[in-house]
This record gives sequence, structure tokens and C-alpha cells, in this order.
Amino acid sequence: MWVHAWRWAALVFALSIAAGPTPAEVERAEARIERPPAVEAGQPAPEAPVLEVFVRDGCPHCADAKAFLPKLAAERPGLRIVYRQVDRDDVARDDLARHFLGAGIWPPGVPTFVIGGRILVGFEDQVRTGTALRALVDDAGQPVGQVDSALFGTLSASRLGLPLFTLAMGLLDGFNPCAMWLLLFLLSLLVRMRDRRRIALVAGTFVLASGAVYYAFMAAWLNVFLVVGMSNALRWALGGIALGVGAVNVKDFLAMGRGPSLSIPESAKPGLYARVRSVLSADTLPTALVAVTALAVAVNFVELLCTAGLPAIYTAVLTQHEVGAAARYAY
Repeated sequence: MWVHAWRWAALVFALSIAAGPTPAEVERAEARIERPPAVEAGQPAPEAPVLEVFVRDGCPHCADAKAFLPKLAAERPGLRIVYRQVDRDDVARDDLARHFLGAGIWPPGVPTFVIGGRILVGFEDQVRTGTALRALVDDAGQPVGQVDSALFGTLSASRLGLPLFTLAMGLLDGFNPCAMWLLLFLLSLLVRMRDRRRIALVAGTFVLASGAVYYAFMAAWLNVFLVVGMSNALRWALGGIALGVGAVNVKDFLAMGRGPSLSIPESAKPGLYARVRSVLSADTLPTALVAVTALAVAVNFVELLCTAGLPAIYTAVLTQHEVGAAARYAY
């Protein structure tokens, strides 16, 4: 009981600390918006997606959101919109707190949009937040953060939680033959050096440099999804690319060397082998570390398409979770 009371008090405080406009400004904002037909909470048509919009009086961002929602409703005729006034309705306030606690976000804020288990908080403008809202509505019927794998079965961010989902995806992506063959080739040559410290430094630098390139690649994917949103068109495009990459890999297994391929071309391998040997023959350790860093960057760029699938899926899932910018890049 004390925990519930504390959460309720914290919610009231969080919703009340934001400076609101004057009553005259509120009246002008309310006069500018066209309210879509209200839908009673708990009575939506079963087949229609329901967008819950948590708002409060005196919130200018809520007024901006209400001005945009009729346009969204016109674009999505089957969409039902429910307004939940957290400053007037105790049930709405409790539901808002429940959504935020379930998503691991605190304190709550308004406006908040909830549909199909997904949450979007805040309203910046009709361009950026409008794009995110359209993607939120379009994704309502899709499984949230789910990946099927033969090794681990179905991986779901909503079921595992984002940290465990991240760990599972990282382990799954770690079994990646694209750059693994070169690391094994490098290690097979390094063992002849019989200098454990040098072996550890050279091999570790190769792994760290490869990770840095991979991180930059995933950060680029993340920013693409944050800017354009995860629309159905983008999902179909990613699916088409994944099918194309899979078809090429199957072709490589059945008929290696014939037709298009995403593996390193034979013409590029002599140059890579020469780079590996230059690492081994370097006179000083710093020279060897610079050479192996350049080798790792070159290999990862050559095999970029081979490793594109899981990072793209993971970053798309990451953008659907309400975490801060620092947390996104940390994941």
C-alpha cells in the first residue's frame, strides 16, 4: 500500500512540476485544435487498433498533439483514438504509471501515446514526432522486438528484457564466419612468434578495431531508424535485403565462385594475406598494431553486406524502446 501511495505521489509531482501556460494561452490552444471523436475507455471495437493518448490540461505539448491527431486519424481510417486525462481521472493516472513502470521509465510525462504495448512519450512537432507516431501505429500489429533463431529459438525483447535480448543477439551475431576466417588465419601465423604478449596485443587490437568498425556501423543504422522511423515500407525493404543476402549465401554454398557473391573476392585475398604478413614482419610493436588495425578496418568494410542483417534488426528493435540517447549507444 505504501509503495502504491509513493508511486501515485511521485506521478502527481512529476506531472505538476512542468511549467504550464497561462489560462488565456490554454484557451487559445484549445480553440485551435479540432478534437477527434472521443472513444470511451474500455469500449473500443475489438478489430480496431486503439491509440491511447494520455494528456492533462495546461500542457502545451498536449495541445500540439491534439492538433495533429485529427490528421493522423484521417490518414489511418481504422484507428480509434482515446484521450485519457491524467489530471481528472485516477484510473488514467494509474494506467499511465503502469505503462511507464512496465517500460522501465520513470518519471512519467505527458503527452504519452500507447498502442499495442508500445509507448511514445512527448510531442516535439508534426514532422519528427508525427513520423514516429505513424510508425508506432503501423507497427501496432507486429510482434515487438522479436527475432527467430535456430540456436536460441524465438528471442523477444519484451519477454527477455532489453539487456538479455542484447546479450542473446550479441552471442548469435558472434558466430559470424565473415571475419572469423581471417582472425583464425592471423592467429595461426601469430602462434609461430612464441611471444605471448605480442600475440595478445596484436590479436586483441584486431578484435577491438573490428568492434569499433561494427559499432560505427550499428550507430549509423540506429540514427537512420531514429530519423525515418520504422515504417512498413522500411520493414519490407529490410526484409527484401535480408532475403537477397540469404539467397546469395545459399548460392555460394551450392555453387561457390559462380555468379554474384558477398564473400571476399579471390582477387582481394592476396592483398589481405600480404597485409597479414606485414603485421608479422613489422620491426616494432607499434608498427604491427597500426598494420593490424588497418587490416581489421579493411576486412570489415569489404564484408559489410555479409554482416548487415542482425545489426539492422537489433537497432530497429532498440529504437522501439524508450531509453535515453546515452543508453541507446551503450546498448
